[in-house]
Amino acid sequence: MNKNLTRNLLAAALIALSAGAWAADWAPGTTAWDKLPELKRSKLGLYLTPQQAYDMKKANPKGVALFDVRTRAEAMYVGWPGDADALVPYVEHAEIMAEWDDKRSMYQLEPNLDFVPELERRLQAMGLGKDAPIILICRSGDRSSKAADRLQMSGYSKVYSIAEGFEGDAVKEGAKAGQRAVNGWKNSGLPWTYKLDKAKMYFPQ
Repeated sequence: MNKNLTRNLLAAALIALSAGAWAADWAPGTTAWDKLPELKRSKLGLYLTPQQAYDMKKANPKGVALFDVRTRAEAMYVGWPGDADALVPYVEHAEIMAEWDDKRSMYQLEPNLDFVPELERRLQAMGLGKDAPIILICRSGDRSSKAADRLQMSGYSKVYSIAEGFEGDAVKEGAKAGQRAVNGWKNSGLPWTYKLDKAKMYFPQ
């Protein structure tokens, strides 16, 4: 695909993410996918709860790929699911964080044009092709759905998005307002770690 077109598509996805940073609360373990907030929906329509994803990976560790598509900083400072096969960021912060995103109140994210090539390198190393089951996890299910769309455009047919993400949705009211304590991998009690495996980490090509 043309690099400019790819960059434009990813930029559009970033705008969509910033516009809907506060998706509706999604109860832990919910599987009523027809009621999934639009922000978390993918074109393939394949979703998993954190527990379903964990069970699916454990049942077939070499035949199912699990990729964390968050930024390197998130994996380093927030932790990550240790059973993931690799960290393959869908978007990334610039090497020197000099630009600010006013809408999201954070350093600006940029499209990672190496997302699909890096994921393909990882799959090839696992001996898996485009028809293999691929599970994606991000912070709360929005980036993973957009990343699934990107892979679908590249010919992948079994891309699942973990709808609750790693940290989950943010609480809207009360003492924990703003905290990501509603749902998600971490809040489900599934295994995760701050210890990163260099071989699984992303290094720009």
